[in-house]
Amino acid sequence: MNYTSEMEKAMQQNHGIGYAEYGRKLDKRLEVEKEREKSYEKSRQVVNEVERKIHR
Repeated sequence: MNYTSEMEKAMQQNHGIGYAEYGRKLDKRLEVEKEREKSYEKSRQVVNEVERKIHR
């Protein structure tokens, strides 16, 4: 995969590793993906809560 310097910077800031390490190490990749899943679920909860409050 080709990635940009902005993508590399975001990966470093958000997960503390670069794309090269992410691609080489399965355990790091799994850790990052678990974090992403948690973040996604949290954001879905916030959206659902806001929608519930709007539609009262």
